[in-house]
Amino acid sequence: MDIRDALTRARKESRPVRREGLRIASDGGTRRIDLEVIPVRGPSAADRFYIVTFQDSARPAVASTAGKGAPGKKAELSADSQELVRAHREVESLREQLHTLIDEHETTLEEFKSVNAEILSANEELQSSNEELETTKEELQSSNEELSTVNEELQNSNEELTQANNDQLNLMTNVNLPVVMVGNDLRIRRFTPPAEKLLNLLPGDVGRRLGEIRTSLEPDDLEQAARITIENAIFQEKEVRLKDGPWYMLRVRPYKTWEDKIEGAVLSFQDVDTLKRTLDQTRTFAESLIENARESVLVLDGSLRVALANPVFYKTFQVSPAETKGRPIFELGNGQWDIPKLRELFQKITTHNTRIDGYEVRHKFQHLGLRHMILNARRIEAQGGPQMILLSIEDVTKRK
Repeated sequence: MDIRDALTRARKESRPVRREGLRIASDGGTRRIDLEVIPVRGPSAADRFYIVTFQDSARPAVASTAGKGAPGKKAELSADSQELVRAHREVESLREQLHTLIDEHETTLEEFKSVNAEILSANEELQSSNEELETTKEELQSSNEELSTVNEELQNSNEELTQANNDQLNLMTNVNLPVVMVGNDLRIRRFTPPAEKLLNLLPGDVGRRLGEIRTSLEPDDLEQAARITIENAIFQEKEVRLKDGPWYMLRVRPYKTWEDKIEGAVLSFQDVDTLKRTLDQTRTFAESLIENARESVLVLDGSLRVALANPVFYKTFQVSPAETKGRPIFELGNGQWDIPKLRELFQKITTHNTRIDGYEVRHKFQHLGLRHMILNARRIEAQGGPQMILLSIEDVTKRK
């Protein structure tokens, strides 16, 4: 008990603790010793060691007596007194040890209570964490299912995208039409093999600006046309031709995404050389027929303005081309053609019939006098072009 108490105090107070006058059994008798516990630091700050030393107690001096008559009795009293003092010391030491043990027990009990509360709190936290883990597990399972669904959708989308790319590649490769696609930055994205030949393109030209490509077109303004289409979101169509070569119809359309956003332009070229030459020949032939006709002939546009008149008309009605072309027919010659029956004729042509023959008109002109005329009118509606009216005027005044 004394060693345990000394060790406890040395550990708590971090100082040497000494106990004196202790007795131990030795060789069938009793031996008095002094006990001392000395704290010693170890190699590290956390290491603590203790040296326990045992020493023989100094023999107590015998007290002097006043008389010599009873030395044995005094020796016996001195021994009893020493035994009583020793017993008192042991009782005090045991009392101190008991108090220390009680304090340690209460401290340990408080620590146990605190540790128990912490364990209960930790247990509740663990239960809460377990519930959160279960919830997280369910969420992870749900997320895993969603990811699996998204993965399948992505795989399907990849397959569709691959199929669309293959379709586009085959379409661009096999279409027999020069087509060039450019982005908003006017850089070339794709082009068909016919466009490669027409515009002198190379596979390495993908990514170059359209204006950096030198072509043989007249006019060579492809980049400007594409820019206007992208900025204004409009469709353009015009005729271009190779230098001393065939004619093409250039069509520039906006490149629209599925969200209806403009992200570039698509330029296509259609060979219209044969059609244009045929049209020019037809126009020349028609103009020749009109010029060589024996009666007066007028070609009017949709607003009844004179687009073409033959020499017979100028000669018969004594007017000049400058005061005739581009003017409404009812304003010719200071309004002398503003004839009610002529208005009736054009009303029938534009609303009901496409052709009227033998329409007789009698009118007195200011400088020509009375004229008898037979009018033949025909409405011409060219596909994709403006509406025209062909009017032939036969002067039958002399015959009348």
